[in-house]
Amino acid sequence: MAILIVEDEASIREVLCAYLRRDGYGVVEARDGREGWELFATCSPELVLLDLNLPYLDGVTLCRQIRNVSPVPIIMVTARTEEIDELQGLNIGADDYLRKPFSPGVLMARVHALLRRYQPDTITCGDLTLDRPKMTVLKQGLKINLTTTQFNIFYALMSRPGQVLTREQILDHASGFAAADVLDRTVDAHIKTIRHLLEDDSRQPRYILTVIGKGYKLNDELQS
Repeated sequence: MAILIVEDEASIREVLCAYLRRDGYGVVEARDGREGWELFATCSPELVLLDLNLPYLDGVTLCRQIRNVSPVPIIMVTARTEEIDELQGLNIGADDYLRKPFSPGVLMARVHALLRRYQPDTITCGDLTLDRPKMTVLKQGLKINLTTTQFNIFYALMSRPGQVLTREQILDHASGFAAADVLDRTVDAHIKTIRHLLEDDSRQPRYILTVIGKGYKLNDELQS
């Protein structure tokens, strides 16, 4: 999953990249609007972080161009404080608006919220199908009975096939956890239960793979 950052200030790009990569996202960087438009056409990002005041091609124009061809979520990031700028940004198709200086934690919360909103209702990988509105998981057409917490954990993995997620990232990406569910060992226990329900042999898992010293990932080489 790639996020496109279009920001001409190197120090801000560096901070954004660090936080996004820490959460397991791939990042593509552009230093101006023209480069941002070129990269958008080639990398097909899942989300765009777009500065308003850019050289060569300003953020408003770039936002319009992106919105003309794609529904990708866009967060405008700017130092401008006038209300007219915020209204202009949202009216041209931006999904959210963040003023500098901003808290990285707030930014990441908004990124996660937008990505959850724009995730497809149904995800298929090999012989697995996840239906988000119905909160169901099917394996070869047969329902796997997961609790809400187990479903959220599996959704975090299945929405990012092949991407390694740490326990912290699984908790951060997934929503709906109770306070008692936010311990690393609890994630391990839930993964063990999901494997017991999902795998043909939970001792030799084929779907949810352990990456030693890092976390877990969904096998993106599954075959039906």
